[in-house]
Amino acid sequence: MPLIPEEPQIHESVPGPRATPAAGRTASTPRPVPGPGPRPAPPRGAPASSVRPGKPGPAAPPRGPVAAPPAQRTNSPQPSADSPGTAAGAQLQLIPAPAGGAVDAADEAVDLLLDSGRAPGEILVLTTGETHPWAAHEQSFGEASYWAQHDAADDVFYADAAAERATGRPVVVVAVNGGSDEVTARALPAAMARAGMLMIVCGDPQRINAVLGAPA
Repeated sequence: MPLIPEEPQIHESVPGPRATPAAGRTASTPRPVPGPGPRPAPPRGAPASSVRPGKPGPAAPPRGPVAAPPAQRTNSPQPSADSPGTAAGAQLQLIPAPAGGAVDAADEAVDLLLDSGRAPGEILVLTTGETHPWAAHEQSFGEASYWAQHDAADDVFYADAAAERATGRPVVVVAVNGGSDEVTARALPAAMARAGMLMIVCGDPQRINAVLGAPA
């Protein structure tokens, strides 16, 4: 399952707020184009559970509209349902990022998906290395409370890639932010099996292809 990005393609800007790059983050980090399938916009006045769960720490600075950078795609951007290495025709996208920036890239991907109208409950975010800050924060209140949010399926959910209890969702975002090659080699196919429509992988393309046994 090689994940090598093609030539960047220019897409129309998606309306809505955009996250301002945090200090020390490269502003040109590629961002994915929303995946296939219906993406109903949440109604006005939706309850707080319909927005992306907040992470511990200070509030984010005000966000202004910016144009979405060109998307990075794999060599099979729109595979058919019977294409090898796909689950139910799920589309693959790769966002090149170093291990230390994979979580930031995954967060930006989630922002764009939500801005495009993708329902929060349709998105699962997995990490191969250190636990995502949101997951670590919620786990501090106990496993029962943490997994209850997963089972409710009404918000974006963050989990470790090795968490077998995390079930599939239409969109799966994987941050390859560490972990051994063996962990990554198991995590990516397992994540693909969970993705119903779209899988986005954020990480070092050379390492991803190496652990999957793809040719350089």
